[in-house]
Amino acid sequence: MSQRFIVTKEYRRFTEFADAVRRGHTIGLCFGSAGVGKTLSARRYAHWDKALDLLTYWGPRSDDDAKIYAALNRSRTVLYTPSVLTTPRTLKDELNQAITRTNICIEQHLAPHGDVTPETWGWRRSRNYVELIIVDESERLRPAALELLRDRYDRDDIALILIGMPGLEKQFSHYPQFYSRVGFAHQYRPLGQDELLFVLQRHWRSLGKTLDPEDFTDAQAIAAIARVTRGNFRLLERLIPQIQRVLKINELDTITNDVIEAAQSTLVIGVT
Repeated sequence: MSQRFIVTKEYRRFTEFADAVRRGHTIGLCFGSAGVGKTLSARRYAHWDKALDLLTYWGPRSDDDAKIYAALNRSRTVLYTPSVLTTPRTLKDELNQAITRTNICIEQHLAPHGDVTPETWGWRRSRNYVELIIVDESERLRPAALELLRDRYDRDDIALILIGMPGLEKQFSHYPQFYSRVGFAHQYRPLGQDELLFVLQRHWRSLGKTLDPEDFTDAQAIAAIARVTRGNFRLLERLIPQIQRVLKINELDTITNDVIEAAQSTLVIGVT
């Protein structure tokens, strides 16, 4: 079951953090436990789900691509995820490609008569529109790759956010030339009780149901989900489709504690 993006308090905090990094032309560190929503927030902020296929495959254009150009113009952001074995040269080449193609898309949005095409960009390249680079899974970066990002930050005045697990700030403190440029650090937290309730109400609605915390059965279900997920956004997103599956298989209408336990039993839940 496809889930609509839910704007949580943590996403809004991430947006404020990313905006501050962009405005300050500085470097920011975002860290938090696995599954709390860091990557989802970064992708949403950069409109990367809309743009990724176009930027990756770079094929013939259609009229629908104008929406992607407009989204990239709003975000002025590139999201990059290094692979486990990414070398500094690969990082440089892939990042250059992503920035160049994003600039082309933004230029096509800004061109008054659509007179910029991927083919003509090479000889009429003018300016860089990208204001922020977000690097996910940044623990994978080797010292040379980190130095490459620092150099790019110094030369091109593009703000930078590195996303990773708790302890990221301590890891990068061993590189004083890089760490001295860090202006903001943001801890991405799990869902609190009130926010978990907010998210669950929207999931219940997507299932055609109403969640009432004052109802004993619903209160038990909320407590069970809180116990299973501990506010972990990824676990919650995995659990909801299983709840729907249990309801359908057993021809049930009410989400009870037993339904939650049955749904949980189908998941592999590791330490988060």
